[in-house]
Amino acid sequence: EVQLQASGGGLVQAGDSLRLSCTVSGFFFDNYAIGWFRQAPGKEREWMACISTVDGSTYYPDSVKGRFTISNDSSKNTVYLQMNSLKPEDTAVYYCKIPGPRDYWGQGTQVTVSS
Repeated sequence: EVQLQASGGGLVQAGDSLRLSCTVSGFFFDNYAIGWFRQAPGKEREWMACISTVDGSTYYPDSVKGRFTISNDSSKNTVYLQMNSLKPEDTAVYYCKIPGPRDYWGQGTQVTVSS
């Protein structure tokens, strides 16, 4: 069974940093992409970052470039999302996903940024 375990969320103040983790198990392909998404209350889920485990290429929407960094530790089957200079509008549940013919989603981790 494929499982994505997201963790690392919490309550922080504006300007603080957080590092989220997404540990993958049961996925028996070596090369894949994995992304981070977030969903704030009353809003649609939006894409935050993506990394290829093939060559480490990373992709971000303009809204988080320079603040968020995605990275991969293949030895731990874990992908990280380093978030710096957090803002109250970054408050959301953050999810990781392996896209494909069937998408695999993690359970989400709550990030709350107070002003």
